[in-house]
Amino acid sequence: MELTSAITDYVNKKVESINKFVSSGEEVIVYVEVGKTTNHHKQGDYYKAEFGVTINGEKFFTDSEKSDLYKAIDDAKDELIKKIKNSKDKKSTLFKRGATSVKKMMKGISKRNPFTSK
Repeated sequence: MELTSAITDYVNKKVESINKFVSSGEEVIVYVEVGKTTNHHKQGDYYKAEFGVTINGEKFFTDSEKSDLYKAIDDAKDELIKKIKNSKDKKSTLFKRGATSVKKMMKGISKRNPFTSK
């Protein structure tokens, strides 16, 4: 499949939209692969879009296979954003839980040590 400037521009635009979910000081490496696939169980042309992003050493990967190349790119980008958001939410929740536990221990409300989980 030949990579046209329209496809390149579209992919670059979608990759730029990922920047909203990344902090300014973080190192980001993006890998994008688009192409045409043919599988024996599907009729017609099918396109595949793969996104791989590394944010400060944490890797996120997603791929999508659709009958339209632009739909595959959109689907893969949406899934990648979902994974990045979930990861950031999980880190935030764990930090808040740990801080609450330490606060309770410092106040003497809880005898449980948050560092040893006992």
